[in-house]
Amino acid sequence: MKRILITGGSSYLGQHLVPLATRQHEVCYTFYENDPFDLPYGEQLDLRDGSRVMKLISGFQPEAIIHTAGSNRSPDMEAVIRLGAHHVTEAARINNARLIHMSTDVIFDGRNAPYRETDPPNPIHDYGRAKGAAEAIVDQWANHVIVRTSLIYGLFIMDRSTEWMSAALAEGRPIKLFDNQLRQPIWAETLSLACLELATSNYCGVLNVAGDQSVSRAYFGFKLLDWWGINDRDLVEVGPSDSKWPLDTRLDLTMAREMLSTPLLGIDQVLDMTQNRPPASNFN
Repeated sequence: MKRILITGGSSYLGQHLVPLATRQHEVCYTFYENDPFDLPYGEQLDLRDGSRVMKLISGFQPEAIIHTAGSNRSPDMEAVIRLGAHHVTEAARINNARLIHMSTDVIFDGRNAPYRETDPPNPIHDYGRAKGAAEAIVDQWANHVIVRTSLIYGLFIMDRSTEWMSAALAEGRPIKLFDNQLRQPIWAETLSLACLELATSNYCGVLNVAGDQSVSRAYFGFKLLDWWGINDRDLVEVGPSDSKWPLDTRLDLTMAREMLSTPLLGIDQVLDMTQNRPPASNFN
């Protein structure tokens, strides 16, 4: 059992990670506004407040920090990501805590996939640039792992992308699913277990951790709509993306396959495993 601090306990990943972590470890988790668990070991925290970050981490004295906070939907996105990474990394260094930092596949421009751990970031939009800058900050503390991952989904809590699709279709609004964006969606439970495994390992550096199946955004979207029982297809258009997001951010998972005992299941494997369960909305 280790003392683990999880930032972003109210994030999508955090809501899966915290319950799994508490089964094995002594945990403190943070949230910005809303505490999804309402447990005595949850702490409100604004990562932009460096003194508060240092006080919390110095007080809890974690052996490991899993830094999941930092959304691309925040109006102050770059400050949250960059300042948050700086404050958490500095507190980890001062308190000699191992740091597991969540990064993303969209730090790449999408022109030279699959990407290895040694490939340098080459982002083409603000979120990717902020996450790339955060990686450089975290790299200043030796005892760290930068986890580069992909789209995160779950089967008990609807992810924001599927939530948006569901709401749009329910309101009669058309949606477009991209058939030219390639990603490696990862089950939130898989990613959570991998993070906990890394928190207790000796590896330091970058590690690609994603689902072991490359699919288009359209394929992924239809799979999740099917899982959640959303059958309306009349308003769904399939076509190429015209956004500035990278088109192919596949990650080379060779190192993770060799290093981790956690299997990196692809979306088809995950849904096949759970096909006999009722729709996730019935798990409440």
